[in-house]
Amino acid sequence: MKNIFEREVTNNLITRIEKLDAYAKPQWGKMSVDQMLAHCNVTYEMIYDAKHPKPNKFKTWMLKAVVKPFVVSEKPYKKNGRTAPEFVIATSKNFVEEKARLIDYLEKTQALGTKYFDNKPSHSFGKLTATEWNNLFYKHLDHHLNQFGV
Repeated sequence: MKNIFEREVTNNLITRIEKLDAYAKPQWGKMSVDQMLAHCNVTYEMIYDAKHPKPNKFKTWMLKAVVKPFVVSEKPYKKNGRTAPEFVIATSKNFVEEKARLIDYLEKTQALGTKYFDNKPSHSFGKLTATEWNNLFYKHLDHHLNQFGV
């Protein structure tokens, strides 16, 4: 798994994001490119913006037991997989704004680095190692950039 905390890897992701245009079509799935960018931004909103309510204790337990091992592993996501309700983007979004927000979040994450994220609690999974955070960040974004052919 590539390390999103390395400048070169972050720069490569940003280059891929910059190749997207508002008319990009997915190779699979139902999201438009603006919805995909907004969907990817949710991960970072949960870390930096406290925009999303935390799950209740039962849901947190279920997420840790069932979802976490899949999300933080190095095993790639399958095409057309299910997404959590918090990540569903049902309306059109401003492509330019969502793209800029995602790049800003990547820059911020890379600047904060491994030490900041090591044992940092996640919104849904409790404390994660820096490696688990990396896998969560990189795998998700790589999956969706591949979805749109970049």
